[in-house]
Amino acid sequence: MDYNLIFNIVLVAFLAWFVYSRFAGVKGLKNLMPNLFQDELKSNHNKILIDVREPGEVKQGYIPGAINIPLSQIKNRVGEIPKDKSIYLYCRSGMRSKQAARILSKHGYLNMAHLQGGIMAWGGQVRK
Repeated sequence: MDYNLIFNIVLVAFLAWFVYSRFAGVKGLKNLMPNLFQDELKSNHNKILIDVREPGEVKQGYIPGAINIPLSQIKNRVGEIPKDKSIYLYCRSGMRSKQAARILSKHGYLNMAHLQGGIMAWGGQVRK
């Protein structure tokens, strides 16, 4: 039996799973381009906007009305997020907000959207 072949198969399977888990869709999550994200924030009054970046990143600028719940803390702070509101998530590039949505989805949250491209793609107002 060729152990190198087995190792390579396991390695490729792990890499495929890792890539899939990072880029696969999240049930109940809408991927919104910045203009649609901004439109929904303006029109939806039953919402909560969550910045999942770390506090040091938030100091560089945040979308007005956002509360900061870093991805590193979201599992412990899930009780702070009401299930009866639409949840809008963003981060720097869109990867962490998608991870946050995956965590929230496992806790029963269904009505979520995230800013595709993150705050780097955001053209709207930012506060410091």
